[in-house]
Amino acid sequence: MTPTKPTTIDEYIAGFPEAIQLLLEQIRATIKTAAPEAEEAIAYAMPTFRLNGNLVHFAAYKHHIGFYPAPAGIEAFKKQLANFKGAKGSVQFPLDQPIPLQLISDIVNYRVAQNTAGKKAKK
Repeated sequence: MTPTKPTTIDEYIAGFPEAIQLLLEQIRATIKTAAPEAEEAIAYAMPTFRLNGNLVHFAAYKHHIGFYPAPAGIEAFKKQLANFKGAKGSVQFPLDQPIPLQLISDIVNYRVAQNTAGKKAKK
């Protein structure tokens, strides 16, 4: 039997151990609060929130939660993210440390403003 790829964030989260599910649900709730108009989806096999395009993605791994707010989201919060591993468009939050939910909220708010401004500019 081949495992099926999740088609919803609920299915994605359900595929992890309970402790990881709790963290993923906290991140999901944080994003929903910061971006209530954003749509949930699965993109690149990861939970995704869309608002005038991709807003943020997140995913669970063996030792961390990956958070993907696009390169602009990382650049704007470079100082606050300095203690975490990351790359141009991603950051890793270790599973053995508290997830910085307020920082995630701040980054999502930034991305909402960015995507909303981008939509207004296109009109």
